[in-house]
Amino acid sequence: MEFLKSGIKTVLGSTEPGQQPSAAETVEKLVDRVYSSTLLEDRRDACRALKALSRKYRIEVGAQGMPPLVQVLQNDGQDAEIISYALDTLCNVVTSEEFEEEADNPTVSVNVGEQFTEMFIKTPEHVSVVMGHLVEYDFRVRRSAIQLITLLISNKTRELQDLILVSPMGVSKLMDLLTDSREVIRNDVLLLLIELTKSNSNIQKIVAFENAFDRLFEIVREEGYSDGGIVVEDCLILLLNLLKNNSSNQQFFKEGSYIQRLAPMFELSPETEEAGWSPQKVSNFHCLLQVVRSLVTPSNQQQVVSACQRVMQKSRLLHALCEILMSSGVPADILTETINAVAEVVRGDRDNQDELGRVMAPSSPPRPAIVVLLMSMINEKQLMGLRCAVLYCFECFLYRNSDGQRAVVQTLLPSSASEVSALSTGQLLCTGLFSTDALANWFSAVALMHTLVENVALKEELLRVLLATPGGQKSITLLEQCTSLMQQERYRLQSKVGLLMLLSLWLAHCPGAVKALLETQGTMAYLTAQLCSNEHDEREFLVQGMCAFLMGLCIQFNDNSLPGQKRDDISQLIIKRIGQESFCSKLAEVSRHEAYSRACKQAQIRAKTSGELLLDFEYCKLYKGLEALIAKLVSGFDVDGIELTELTLSSEASALVSQYKGIIRGMDAQIQTLQQSSKELEQENAELKEKLQAEQSVKEQLSDQNTLLKAQLGASGGQQVAPVVAVASSGASEEELNAARYQANMYFAENIRLTKELETLRQQLTTEKQRAEEAATSLATTQKDQEDLLELLADQEAKLARYE
Repeated sequence: MEFLKSGIKTVLGSTEPGQQPSAAETVEKLVDRVYSSTLLEDRRDACRALKALSRKYRIEVGAQGMPPLVQVLQNDGQDAEIISYALDTLCNVVTSEEFEEEADNPTVSVNVGEQFTEMFIKTPEHVSVVMGHLVEYDFRVRRSAIQLITLLISNKTRELQDLILVSPMGVSKLMDLLTDSREVIRNDVLLLLIELTKSNSNIQKIVAFENAFDRLFEIVREEGYSDGGIVVEDCLILLLNLLKNNSSNQQFFKEGSYIQRLAPMFELSPETEEAGWSPQKVSNFHCLLQVVRSLVTPSNQQQVVSACQRVMQKSRLLHALCEILMSSGVPADILTETINAVAEVVRGDRDNQDELGRVMAPSSPPRPAIVVLLMSMINEKQLMGLRCAVLYCFECFLYRNSDGQRAVVQTLLPSSASEVSALSTGQLLCTGLFSTDALANWFSAVALMHTLVENVALKEELLRVLLATPGGQKSITLLEQCTSLMQQERYRLQSKVGLLMLLSLWLAHCPGAVKALLETQGTMAYLTAQLCSNEHDEREFLVQGMCAFLMGLCIQFNDNSLPGQKRDDISQLIIKRIGQESFCSKLAEVSRHEAYSRACKQAQIRAKTSGELLLDFEYCKLYKGLEALIAKLVSGFDVDGIELTELTLSSEASALVSQYKGIIRGMDAQIQTLQQSSKELEQENAELKEKLQAEQSVKEQLSDQNTLLKAQLGASGGQQVAPVVAVASSGASEEELNAARYQANMYFAENIRLTKELETLRQQLTTEKQRAEEAATSLATTQKDQEDLLELLADQEAKLARYE
């Protein structure tokens, strides 16, 4: 510190005794020295002093020193030392970090660095000047320029991204620095690119096509793959930025065969299992799994996801992930993320799902990996995040996999004693469903629900599942057991929510399941009691809404085969016991709940606490598709069970509706008449065309005969002027010539008549076409008028409904 003070004194000169200058005055003198000094050494010393003061007196240096420092960057580029001082000073001014020297300074606010950044980038040329110094090979200049740009981007990301995009070869200059042989420069550029590529698809594409993938994989290889240090983590974070939500880069990554280069990174060495996982290896592996998921996440384009899934299977990347699943000593967070990655790699791809189904756990006896994962899911001692990941993996395993769904249901219908003794997925799900752990109940109910998604045949099949009862009593069906548990008071709310989701998806589009539910004792009474209660807890409102939805499904998919439980009967129960408005209001409670908005966003289950696990994505999708239909269905019945028609309206409203219906009937009759007329005209038009073709054929024949006769007459005339002709033959030839002339005249007359008749037919055809076009135009106009009347009628009915 004494050295710095002496340096400042050298620059500023000594002061009079007892007159210590303030920080602002000192900075002002230094700034003036930078502006006015003609000697480079003086300006360099002033910049060195400003750099020393900038850590303690940041506000003074930033407020007064920014313009002269920029001037130095613009004019003194030939001196690397003064440029490095200027860049370091600007770094100290704009950084968001708080220095120890300014800890006692009350004038320094929290976001002072962001404010100075905003001042600096108000002039875009300032950023261009700094970018220009990146080409300088001097270590101090290049590193300081990189650090300054990194700080500017971290403070004002969007603004700096736009400025670098318009800067000539801006991104290319940064990418060239990745090839710098000095590791410090290379590592700083990685940090800069991480900040630069955040949430900007244009920059991400430019960086990717500047050969970023090859360079990053090369650095990762040099650093030792997943066993490397923090540089590997930085490379993977940059790789994740380039791939996440960027379909163009994902396609380029797949076509460039870079997925195949990921697979070796997942191979665990024997030393890892023995020595354990270091914190840095855990971080590297977590980023690596995030890169894999960025390629196959369900939010990507389906075409890209399917292509990447196929490559991951062929390159044995999926096999490597499954090996990690079955390995011992894997940290819990890595195991959780690996399960999520496997889930998205197999989701919707039958080959990958089959490969996961064939994976066996190294246990005694060997069990399928799916069974082992489900054992972890229903085990209340496992971490909640791990259990959620297993459920997500099981859902993805069953997604669009009818064979996998059928296999799970078949395990609930054993056909031999050996199958009964073997632990199966169905038995594990039933164990969790009837467990005392509420979270296990919820997980198992949701998992069982996904075995029925878009598979009506399995819904019917699941009705045959029988459960043994204690004491050797009569077996009961799975549906009866679910409804019985739902009605028990000891069953927790989270467990009830799971069962209501399972039952709702089971009943949807399956009249057999609706009939079975209506036949169970006390179920409708329980649902009615739930809807009639006036609970004020938010979670109870959710249960009421789900009960209303379940009751609505009993109406919508009711085949009216049960006496006293038909659609009209259930509707009457709702109207008289609950009320239409109350029912619709409670039905809408589901969509108003916070859990609904969370579950609708994505298929993966995300929850910070176990209490947030309430609704599932597939249930929300079903509810979203049927809620309006059920509300409309229930609202369409009055207190006497008669569907709302014009008979239930007031006399005035009924008369208005009847008037509109009369107009519509008249329009329908007119449309039918015009359509019939149009058909007749088309038929007549076809007949005229056929007749015209026949007449044209006759005309062509007559023309041919006429040509032949002319030829014969010409030949006869030639014979008449011959020098030597017999008297007897001369008389005969004269008669033949007269006969031929008469026949030719007859043909000419017939030809003229047919020509006139042909013209008449053509005129009739043109007239009929015009009439047909006029009829079609009139028909279109009438249909348009009818549509307008229907819209008007719908508006009137809506107004009448509001008045009622």
